[in-house]
Amino acid sequence: MTLSVRDVEARNRFEAWEDGEPAGFAEYLRSDRLVVYPHTVVEPAFEGRGIGSALARAALDDARTRGLSVLATCPFIKGWMLRHPEYTDLAYENRSRVAD
Repeated sequence: MTLSVRDVEARNRFEAWEDGEPAGFAEYLRSDRLVVYPHTVVEPAFEGRGIGSALARAALDDARTRGLSVLATCPFIKGWMLRHPEYTDLAYENRSRVAD
């Protein structure tokens, strides 16, 4: 079994491929300071093989390399970050303040 994950910028997503078959993807919206991960899909035939984790790791490592904060609106990516505290420093923090 050969798993590869690549950033397909033209489609705004990371794609996971196993032995030449599409196994899943993690969509993103990226700016110069922030990346939002709204949706992750693992194809049913590939569930339970670590595809989601590979997508999350690739996406978050990419954010770190680019110096981007991460807003994970996707429940899978958000939960994955919480289970892997080495990535929590990437979490976006709203630093705006509303006057009383």
